[in-house]
Amino acid sequence: WLLPYLTGVKNLRDLQALDMHNILMATLDWPQQQALQKQVPERLAVPSGSQIRLDYRESPPVLAVKLQEMFGCEASPQVAEGQQTVLVHLLSPAQRPLAVTADLAGFWRNAYHDVKKEMKGRYPKHPWPDDPLSATATAYTKARQQRQGT
Repeated sequence: WLLPYLTGVKNLRDLQALDMHNILMATLDWPQQQALQKQVPERLAVPSGSQIRLDYRESPPVLAVKLQEMFGCEASPQVAEGQQTVLVHLLSPAQRPLAVTADLAGFWRNAYHDVKKEMKGRYPKHPWPDDPLSATATAYTKARQQRQGT
């Protein structure tokens, strides 16, 4: 299955440059590809509407997403038809980790209020609602949300 892709490969760097994901996907028929995508999606839709790439290099898989994009989401995301909970890295507006959790509901109930206290002054242009579960998820600042009427 790999032999057709080895034309022109002369060294380890050439081998490492091969797109193994696409090569392996080419070995599957269409129904198998669809089943694999359903079980282990490349991206997950978050409440803000963004499609965020999952990182499967770790176990459990990691979803690194801005905290504000997860407002309103109480249940932790899952893959493999609900068999595997995703580890969520909640990021600041500057894309720095604020919290890591597999229990999103617990984070909103417990740790969010401490994170909000610390970050609200540092990122005043971004929403930090008192009730994140009833807030509208967004990838934008408060000003841009108002301009867009959301």
